[in-house]
Amino acid sequence: MSAREYDVIVIGAGAVGENVADYAHKGGLSAVIVEAELVGGECSYWACMPSKALLRSDAALRAARAVDGAKQAVAGAVDVAGTLRRRDRIAHEWNDQSQVDWLDGAGIDLVRGHGRLTGRNAVTVDTPDGLVELTARHAVVVSTGSAALLPDIPGLRDVSPWTSRDATSAKSAPQSLAIIGGGVVGAEMATAYASFGTAVTVIARSALLGGLEPFAGDAVRASLEESGATVLMGVETLAARRVDGAVELDLSDGRTVTADEVLVATGRTPRTGDVGLETVGLTPGDWLDVDDSLLVRGTDWLYATGDVNHRALLTHQGKYQARAAGTAIAARAAGRAVDDAPWGAAVATADHAHVPQVTFTDPEVASVGLTEAAARRAGRSIRVLDYDLSWIAGATTLADDYTGRARAIVDTDRDVLIGATFVGAGVGELLHAATIAIVGEVPLDRLWHAVPSYPTLSEVWLRWLEDYRG
Repeated sequence: MSAREYDVIVIGAGAVGENVADYAHKGGLSAVIVEAELVGGECSYWACMPSKALLRSDAALRAARAVDGAKQAVAGAVDVAGTLRRRDRIAHEWNDQSQVDWLDGAGIDLVRGHGRLTGRNAVTVDTPDGLVELTARHAVVVSTGSAALLPDIPGLRDVSPWTSRDATSAKSAPQSLAIIGGGVVGAEMATAYASFGTAVTVIARSALLGGLEPFAGDAVRASLEESGATVLMGVETLAARRVDGAVELDLSDGRTVTADEVLVATGRTPRTGDVGLETVGLTPGDWLDVDDSLLVRGTDWLYATGDVNHRALLTHQGKYQARAAGTAIAARAAGRAVDDAPWGAAVATADHAHVPQVTFTDPEVASVGLTEAAARRAGRSIRVLDYDLSWIAGATTLADDYTGRARAIVDTDRDVLIGATFVGAGVGELLHAATIAIVGEVPLDRLWHAVPSYPTLSEVWLRWLEDYRG
C-alpha cells in the first residue's frame, strides 16, 4: 500500500469536485481528486451537456419553423442519427482525457479508483494497481453526486428500466417510451424523444413540473401533447413487467401503459452508501448536512459539496458551493475566518432562496427565487405581476406567433423582486438579469433606470415596472 499526503482530498471529480480542488489550490493548498469513473462527472457525460445536445436539434427546427422565410427552407423532421452524433461529440465520446489534461494544467493530482473514508482526514483508494492511502492535512471533501432513485414499484427493477444516464447516452431511439416522473428530467427527455418520433407517455403522480409556477407546467404539457406525446397526471405506477420484450405498467387509474422502454425519473439519491461514512460516525446512504461554508455539521474537517448535501441539485449551484468550500478551506488553513473572504465568497448563501434554473423543454422555462405559492407559504407580503410576452415588440422579431408568459413576485414590504418565472422560446437568456435583481435586492425604483434594449424580450422589465407603479 502506498501513502501520500495532501492539504485537501476531494472524493469525486465531477464539475463540483474539480472546482473545490481548483479553488483550494488557488488558495495555496495542495489538492488531489479521487475518481472511480470519468473525470468531469455526471454533467459532462450523462446529464447537462448530453441532454441539452439531444434537445437542441428540435429547438433549432422549431425556431426556424416559427419564422416566415425560414420555415420554407426547413424540410423533414429531426435527424436522429445526426443528433446522436452531435451528442457524442459534446460528450467527448465518453473519453475524459481533456478533463485529465485540465487537472494536470491546474496542478491538481488525480488518483483513479474508489475512495472511502477510513477515519479523520483519511481516505483509502482502491485503484487498479492496489490500495493507496491518502491523508489530508486540512480537509476531505465528499463530492460524489447523486444517482437516479428507483421507486419501490413491484417488478420495476426486473424490467431493466432506463435511468437518466440511459436516456442521455442511448445509441438509438425506441419506438415507444414510458416516463415515470413529471419533473425536469422527465419533461426534458419527453421533449427530446418525442422530437425523435418516439411514442412518449409521461406518467406523473401530480402536476408536470410541479415545483414551478403552474402555468409553466401547463404550457409544457400542451406542447408535448401537440407533438404527439401522452401526459397522464395524478396517477401512480403500481406494477411493472416485461411481456414479449415490451414493458407493461399498471396504473392507479386502471389503465395499462405498454412501451419498448421505461425511463424512471422520480428523483435522486445521494451517492454516499459506499464512501466510508460509518468510519466517521455518519450514516451511509444519507444526505450530508452542511453549513453555508459546506462544512459537515459536527465536524471541523469534512466538507460535502454538490448533490450530496441536498441543498440544490443543480450543477451551477454545486459549482457555486465548490467555490465557497475551496475558499473556506484555504481561509481556515491560513488561520482566517471564512467571514474575511472577499465578496463573502466562502459561504453559499444563494442556495436558500436565490436558485436559478432553466428547463430546456418546449417552451423553455426559466425561474429564480420564490414562486407565488412559496412566497405565500413563507408569509411574505407580495404582489404578482404577470405579462404576456407576445405583447412585446421584440417577440414579433423572434417568431410570427410567439407565445410566452412572464411572472414577477414582488415583496411589497421592501419593494424588491423575490421571484421570477419566464416561459417561452429563448427565455433562458432573460434569467440572469432577474437573478441579479433578486440576489442584489435591487429596489424597483432603481430598476426603473435600468433601461431595457429595444426590440428585445427584456422589455418585459419595463412592463412589469409600469404595472407595479400603476
